[in-house]
Amino acid sequence: MFGAKMRRARIRFATAILSMAMLPIGCVNVAAPDKPIVIELNINIRQEVVYRVEGAVENLIEENAEIF
Repeated sequence: MFGAKMRRARIRFATAILSMAMLPIGCVNVAAPDKPIVIELNINIRQEVVYRVEGAVENLIEENAEIF
């Protein structure tokens, strides 16, 4: 009998603790800003193509320069 009362008391205590933990502590408001968001990006993209070829291939490229 003592065990059943103790178990009920523990359940009530746990329920009370959980209900207090679920109480709203603060308020969070989500709203759109009145001014637009401005993101400034300074991007510098630099690309280099370096190629090394042997003599026969170099002559072929010189002969067909219009495709390169």
